Amino acid sequence: MRIDKIVNAAVTALEDIKGRDIVVLDVKRMTSLFDKVIIASADSTRQTKALANNVQEKLKALGARVYGVEGEQVGEWILVDLGGVVVHIMQPAIRQYYNLEELWTPPARTVRRRATRAAAA
Repeated sequence: MRIDKIVNAAVTALEDIKGRDIVVLDVKRMTSLFDKVIIASADSTRQTKALANNVQEKLKALGARVYGVEGEQVGEWILVDLGGVVVHIMQPAIRQYYNLEELWTPPARTVRRRATRAAAA
């Protein structure tokens, strides 16, 4: 299954159960393990579990493989591994603390300019 189809289905599954602040990050230049990271917030342990279950069910129905799920017991942060896409469902305090958006966003490029004679004059 194509990555963009998995991403769209996962985002739709998150929106179905009122996942908030959904962010999709392209990380294929930062790691060879996966191409996309999806991060969503949930208001409670019950909602994180419902979101994770809905993502799994919707993707399995489309024929995608769910490689693993971590964090279901506690429910503050659940990770759903879809191969080329990893979905993080987090409660707001946990999301703020770990700040995955900053971790997976590439640093801004700085442009070095060579000094010219005109600048030196």
